[in-house]
Amino acid sequence: MHVLRRLFATLLTTAIGGTLAVPAMAQAPRNWQLGMQEAGSPVAHNLQSLHDLVFWIITIITVFVAGLLIYVMWRFNSRRNPVASNFSHHTGLEIAWTVIPVLILVVIAIPSFRLVYFEDRTHDADMTIKVTGHQWYWEYTYPDSAGLNFRSDYIHDEDLKPGQKRLLDVDNPLVVPVGKNIRILTNSADVIHSFFIPSLGVQRYTIPGRTIETWVRVDKPGTYYGECNQICGTNHSFMPIALVAVPEAEYQAWEKTAKAKFAAGEAIPAPEVASAEAPTTIRVAQVQH
Repeated sequence: MHVLRRLFATLLTTAIGGTLAVPAMAQAPRNWQLGMQEAGSPVAHNLQSLHDLVFWIITIITVFVAGLLIYVMWRFNSRRNPVASNFSHHTGLEIAWTVIPVLILVVIAIPSFRLVYFEDRTHDADMTIKVTGHQWYWEYTYPDSAGLNFRSDYIHDEDLKPGQKRLLDVDNPLVVPVGKNIRILTNSADVIHSFFIPSLGVQRYTIPGRTIETWVRVDKPGTYYGECNQICGTNHSFMPIALVAVPEAEYQAWEKTAKAKFAAGEAIPAPEVASAEAPTTIRVAQVQH
C-alpha cells in the first residue's frame, strides 16, 4: 500500500505540474519540460486557451467513462445479477449519447474555427517578411526595407559561444520590432519545409511554387526559438530558427546598419535584448541564387 500511495502521489504531482507549471524560460524549451512554452504572441495565447479547453473536456469525459465502467462492473456483475437483462434499447439513452457528443464537438469547433481564421493572416500589417526554406537553411527577405535579404544557418558545435544553444542559435537571426503586426510569406526553393516557432504560435509550410501567408505580433522583447517542422532531407535537424524581437527604435537602428553592411557582408551587432540569455551577432550576407 505504501508503494501504491507513493506512485499515486508521483502521478498526481506530474499531472498537476504539467498543467499548471509556468516554464522557467519564456522563449526556449527547457529540460524535462511538461507544459507549453510561455506564449509570446496573441495567436500563441489563443492556442494555449484552446488547448486548456480541450484538455479539461477530455479529462471530464475520461473520468466519467472510467467511473461508469467501474460502477457497471460493480453493480451488474454475475454475482449480483445471475440472470442477465434482455432489453435491447433505451430511447432516452440513445438520444443522450447522440446529442451530448454533438454538443461537445460544437463547443470545441467554434473556438477552433475562430482560431484558424485568426491565425491565417492580418489585414493591418505594419511590415512584411518573406521566409524561404532551403536545404538546409533559411532565407529572410524584408521587401519593405529595400529588399534586405540574408541567409540564416545553424552554428556548428565547435563555433558555439558560452550561453548559445546547440541546434537552436543561428548566425543571422530574424530581427523584428515588438508590438507590430508582421505579415509572413513562406516559400521554398527546393522541397517542403515548415517554419515553426512554438512560443509565437507560428507554423506554416514552405512549399515550392506556392506562397503561404501567416502573421505574428511579438508581445515583448526576447529571443524566440523554433525549428523546421517538416522532414526535408539529410540535414533536416540542422534548420533552427531564432527570432529576435526588439523595441522599434532598436529595430530601426539595426535595419539601418544592416542596409549599410549588406553588400559587404560584414558583421552587424545584434540589438541588445534584456530577456535574451546570450548576445547574438547578426552577420548579413547576400544569398547567392
